[in-house]
Amino acid sequence: MFVNDIHSALNATRVARLIEPAGLKALVGVVKAARDAGAQLSLCGGRHAMGGQQFGTDTWLLDLRGHSVIHALDQERGLIKVDAGIQWAELIAGTGAWGIRQKQTGADRLTLGGALAANIHGRGLRMAPIVSDVEAFTLIDAQGGVRRCTRVENADLFALAIGGYGLFGIIADVTLRLMPRVKVERRVEVLTLDELIRVPEERDTREWLYGDFQYSIDERSPDFLRLGVFSAYHRIADDRPVPAGQSELRAADWERLLGLAHTDRARVFEEYAAYYLSTHGQLYWSDTHQLGTYLDHYHEALDRRLGVAHRASEMITEIYVPRPALAAFMARAAELLRGGGVPVIYGTIRLIERDGESFLAWAREPWACIIFNLHTEHTGAGIAAAQTVFRGLIDLAIGFGGSYYLTYHRWATRAQVEACHPRFREFLRAKQARDPEELFTSEWYRHHRDLFAGAP
Repeated sequence: MFVNDIHSALNATRVARLIEPAGLKALVGVVKAARDAGAQLSLCGGRHAMGGQQFGTDTWLLDLRGHSVIHALDQERGLIKVDAGIQWAELIAGTGAWGIRQKQTGADRLTLGGALAANIHGRGLRMAPIVSDVEAFTLIDAQGGVRRCTRVENADLFALAIGGYGLFGIIADVTLRLMPRVKVERRVEVLTLDELIRVPEERDTREWLYGDFQYSIDERSPDFLRLGVFSAYHRIADDRPVPAGQSELRAADWERLLGLAHTDRARVFEEYAAYYLSTHGQLYWSDTHQLGTYLDHYHEALDRRLGVAHRASEMITEIYVPRPALAAFMARAAELLRGGGVPVIYGTIRLIERDGESFLAWAREPWACIIFNLHTEHTGAGIAAAQTVFRGLIDLAIGFGGSYYLTYHRWATRAQVEACHPRFREFLRAKQARDPEELFTSEWYRHHRDLFAGAP
């Protein structure tokens, strides 16, 4: 059978079996059965990842979404123990007076195990990646052993498996650190990049908890990649009620905006900015405001409506640069994107704090994180054009001392991987040492293993 990712639909992969285990005993049983059969395993959750880390050709594919029990909530310490296949909406509903600190934005049907595998981040203004939110987890290793992993117990696996792309075993359950659930007010303004970067220095981010910046995607405008809508969430008094019936974008609104992003990028920015400015002052809870609408396979309907000759989708890259370099980087990126023939359909900028815990840490300093959603035709020429632009953006980031996120694609060169992820060879060696038979594998792993074949 064939499987594919939901967003880009560029990862069609033939798998030998699809298995949907639930419970620790079942997970251990699958690992032992695969070893006995000489099979390999790949692990998937919500299937939104685009880099191929959740699928492997001819593997047994473990779909972990049914492995989703909430085991315990420690109301005093703010810790919740849950199965790793749980998705965000179900997890949020089970946290009581506590709330999650962060999740991926843009989609909710993503699993917690997948979040750990990619060491994701959200839109916190003073938060490190999710590794900082993890108290402990249980890992089933390549021998079928069940290991509790913390910063003290099996600390090496704790660091490797978070941001380890599912290559060191199955994360069976996670004990997640929560935060008190508080109320926030959305405050919206149109800012330049220079103004955005001053936010952490000029605002007390103990009270300004979240924020992101949606930049102009109109390549014909002088404001392209320079001006944006900054929506920030400021903590307010607990006694202020969160009213029902506040303005929000619904599925039909997102469909219309996505259509405009493909046909009239000047107008879509104007409409997006006008809408968010109209919501200035709305009140939310700190956890549920992170939930959002995602339209599965939206590009199929869009392609039919636009009558295009070739199927297409958006591919994402996330680029990191030192914050003082953001405006200069974006100016260079604007030049590249104006001439690359690959339009930006959506783009946002967030801030991240340094991660000093995971082995393959991508947040090696407090970066500015720039997300580019690029329109990609599903033809040889279309994919080649997107690949060229993505590599160009990575090269620009390297020139500013920056990096890129490994999660979204496999289009970086070996030199780019090495420049941006200096511990990558060590990471591959650690994989080989702990799983020499490659029981856990994926297209993402096979690609990078082969890319580095023969490297010292």
